[in-house]
Amino acid sequence: MIELINVTKFYPTPLGRKYVIRNISAKIPGRRNIGILGRNGAGKSTLLRLLGGIDFPDHGEVKTDQFISWPLGLAAGLHPQMTGREGTRFIARIHGAKNIREIEDFAQDFSELSTDFDLPVRTYSSGMKGRLAFAISMAFDFDTYLLDEVTSVGDPRFKRKAKLALDQKRSSSNVIMVSHSASQLRDFCDCGLVLSDGQLSFFDNINDAISLYETL
Repeated sequence: MIELINVTKFYPTPLGRKYVIRNISAKIPGRRNIGILGRNGAGKSTLLRLLGGIDFPDHGEVKTDQFISWPLGLAAGLHPQMTGREGTRFIARIHGAKNIREIEDFAQDFSELSTDFDLPVRTYSSGMKGRLAFAISMAFDFDTYLLDEVTSVGDPRFKRKAKLALDQKRSSSNVIMVSHSASQLRDFCDCGLVLSDGQLSFFDNINDAISLYETL
């Protein structure tokens, strides 16, 4: 289970604080595949980053007993001055991995970076960064994978490869997914969260969540 306790997240602007999430308290069930829906700018990606522990609330707390991924395809954790190999090794150590060499080899192979794996990340295109971030994620066995429009990673061939890898992971893990595609959400998820005006509503059936989202 993931529990949000009075969670608030805002960003400073010239006109004052812009609240993305305000005083949310919710329990997100474990062992479910969950879709997150909301209009553009509602805070879906922010919520995903909070759940993955790569961003932090300004107030409140996020608690969980699960091993949760960072949002797949997100390259924010890759330091531009590190090589792909060094970045992979760094992330593996942060997550307490013992088989670091295996993770390096897997990430290099899956991302298809070849010798570029040993070049600085700052020399990568956005697609190369996304492929590497996704590959590192696939090297771990998370309880829950966070997906933020993850099918946008790579070219059509790599997208098919990524979907196959995700399907294999889903046999033993769950997903929490942000997507604007109703068909994709129905394919991946069985229940849903709708984020609107800084508040979060849970629906046990993904179709009910989609129905509310379509009225926003």
